[in-house]
Amino acid sequence: MKVLVIGGGAREHALCRALSRDPDVRELHCAPGNAGIADVARLHAVDVLDGDAIADLAARLGADLVVVGPEAPLVGGAADAVRARGIDCFGPGAAAARLEGSKAFAKDVMAEADVPTARSYVCTTPEQTDTALDAFGPPYVVKDDGLAAGKGVVVTEDLEAARAHARACTAAGQVVVEEFLDGPEVSLFAVTDGETVVPLSPAQDFKRAYDDDAGPNTGGMGAYSPLPWADPKLVDEVVDTVLQPTVDEMRRRGTPFTGLLYAGLALTSRGVRVVEFNARFGDPETQVVLARLRTPLGGLLRAAAQGRLASFPPLVWSDESAVTVVLAARDYPAKPRTGDVITGLDDVAAEDAPDAYVLHAGTELDDAGRVVSAGGRVLCVTAVGPDLAAARDRAYEAIRRIGLDGGHHRGDIAARAAEAAAG
Repeated sequence: MKVLVIGGGAREHALCRALSRDPDVRELHCAPGNAGIADVARLHAVDVLDGDAIADLAARLGADLVVVGPEAPLVGGAADAVRARGIDCFGPGAAAARLEGSKAFAKDVMAEADVPTARSYVCTTPEQTDTALDAFGPPYVVKDDGLAAGKGVVVTEDLEAARAHARACTAAGQVVVEEFLDGPEVSLFAVTDGETVVPLSPAQDFKRAYDDDAGPNTGGMGAYSPLPWADPKLVDEVVDTVLQPTVDEMRRRGTPFTGLLYAGLALTSRGVRVVEFNARFGDPETQVVLARLRTPLGGLLRAAAQGRLASFPPLVWSDESAVTVVLAARDYPAKPRTGDVITGLDDVAAEDAPDAYVLHAGTELDDAGRVVSAGGRVLCVTAVGPDLAAARDRAYEAIRRIGLDGGHHRGDIAARAAEAAAG
């Protein structure tokens, strides 16, 4: 089949890398892609926020399957536009993508489906926000209702900081204030065709910019999978209490969710609670989850797009562990500097493959043909190994070969989990 992937980050590079290894994928395209994706797919220019342009490109290429990576085009209806042309698409339509596009909508769905989540208030005025903050007390959790590229959530002990973020959100719409959830967070993806739910392997990501969870929230600075410390029954529990009820509720509403349903979870002292839903593969968790998936990805995604998951064979996973570490640009996540030359990529390919490899996030080629930074999160170095300790060692050995002026990365990705697993 011919596959077109929409997007240009490390998530899309991970998707393209996995799809390129599927024997049933005979032609792979990506729009707009990046400097790394160009090694495995043919790149095309497209406005990812223009659903009709995406559909036009898919039709022109004769694509059999379109995979929409980022959330913004999904919320904007890109999948609807593609399906209207009679082309299979992996990704929810705009009505279903509201699960990510509006946190207030997601809370309403969870309430109707009896899905466990944090208690919350939806506020539209500063007075309502103050009442909600007073009701819950610190730590304060304030969430922009709409899309914010992973940076719309403030968790703080500082009441004035919480109020300031809430004011900024209500100035443009509404804000969700909710109780703080204790316990570790887990990401669990599920592929669904609107009825059947097929869970993937759980992962954990690291949102804060610096070691020991210091600094501001980011889109994610690293991740690992599997989770050796997690209850073996966790995935089944989340499918039964969170994912399947949500998919059933969306179908009951007449807006079935097809694509990738991402549950961000907190394993609290009172049990599993949903922190948020996303309507697409998460970044950087996708990098480690797909590193371990042995089932051909193209067949899985097309089965979901065609409503055939009930008869799809059980997924096959590697026994290895995977770790990904994000290399970010100077000054990320504030105002990252771009245009810096990246060195050492060939060294990683020569010295560390296949145990470690680079997935490009924000890169492009300059006029001299050099790979340069073009975003805040620039690269993901992903490595696999027989256990988390080995995967960590390989990832950090590879990232030391890469040069980026002012670039920074966390040094503690998966460290505690690796130490605990080692006994």
